[in-house]
Order: sequence, then structure tokens, then C-alpha cells
Amino acid sequence: MYGLSDEDVAAIREGRIEDFAPAEAALLRMADAMADTPSSVSDELYTELRRHFSEEQLIELAASAALENFRARYNRVFDVGSDGLYRKGLRFKQL
Repeated sequence: MYGLSDEDVAAIREGRIEDFAPAEAALLRMADAMADTPSSVSDELYTELRRHFSEEQLIELAASAALENFRARYNRVFDVGSDGLYRKGLRFKQL
């Protein structure tokens, strides 16, 4: 299965990251910290992330989170709304 389940999306929206595996929860905390102004990834969070991911993996994961954060902030300037791609219960074809 690709992406997040409806339950995962609801858990994120409700701030229930404890519902996720430890590595996933750490990434969600990283993405949240990166979205703060100013960005504030603590040494403790970085240490936790390094327990789950290599330096190379973290570089790619942080770059992806930063790109999405940039895109979201850029879209606010032009009041770009949702494209409606997410619909509850939608399932993608597995390759």
C-alpha cells in the first residue's frame, strides 16, 4: 500500500503521533519542528532521528520536508487551495 491510510491522516491531524512506529513519529516531529518559525530541530530530536536513520537518509528526508514546507508557504501567497486529490477511502493501485 502506498501513502497514508485514512486513520493515519486523522491521527496526524489530531496530533496523535504516538499511533505511529517510533521512526515515523520521529520524522513527524522533525517535519513539525522544521515548519516552526524559526525552525527548531533540537539536539534531542536529532539524536532520536539518528537512532533510526543514517545521515544520508536524514539529508533526503529533511530536504523533502523542507520542499513541502516551502511549497505550502508559497501557495499561501497566491491562496492556492487543495487540489482535492485526497478523499477518504481512496486507495491507490499497487504496482
